[in-house]
Order: sequence, then structure tokens, then C-alpha cells
Amino acid sequence: MAVSYKPSGSIVAVLQSLFWLLTGVWPFVHLPSFLWVTGPKEDIWLLYTVSVLIVAIGGTLLMAGLRKQVTREVKGLGIAGAAGLAGIDVYYAFNDVIWDVYLLDAVAESALIILWLWAGSKEIKEVRSGKE
Repeated sequence: MAVSYKPSGSIVAVLQSLFWLLTGVWPFVHLPSFLWVTGPKEDIWLLYTVSVLIVAIGGTLLMAGLRKQVTREVKGLGIAGAAGLAGIDVYYAFNDVIWDVYLLDAVAESALIILWLWAGSKEIKEVRSGKE
């Protein structure tokens, strides 16, 4: 008997949030190790800007996932954010602007997109207008 498991949107939101919170906070916690792994950066302020945005989105995904309030918009945010980061990773790694280690992030971001698509609309909440 084959068991078919499909992750819920809440589980995917929590998984993505944990990954993004970890990677987003890392430069603030220990910048030297982050730079050692990912390579030197010209503009640290830009690194911090991206990190803050990743943490903010990760926190939003975490709250939606824990509350089981994943809407189509939350799912779209998760997919679009992961696709954007994967695209940047691949383009700039292949053009030798950033280290190839970012291709590992592109794989992780792609896996998140696949999980979101696999989850389908299971447990996706409808946003209701105030009219009932």
C-alpha cells in the first residue's frame, strides 16, 4: 500500500521561514563567518538590507504557518521570494560576480518552490471581504 503525503501550506511556510530566518540573521550574528562562506562583499550595507528583508519575510511566513493562516498571497510571497533569490543566485554565480556557493542556495530556494507547488491549495485560506 503506497502512502501519499502532501505537505500543507502551513508546513512549507514554517520550513521556508526557518531557513530564511537562519540565513537572514547569520550576517548580524557573525559577519566574519558569513563572509568566509559566501565570499567578500563590496557593500556590507546592501548585505544587511537584504538580510533584514529576508528576516521580515521569514517572520511573516512563520506567523502565517504557525497560525495556519496561509493565504494565496502568503504562498505567492513565498514562491516569488524564493524564485527571485534563486534567479539572482544563478545569474550572478554564473557570471562570476558571487561565489558558486550561492548555487547551493539556488537549489534550496528551488526546493522551496517545489514544496509550495506540491502542497497545492491544501489548507490555503481564502481571504474574506468584510461582506457576508
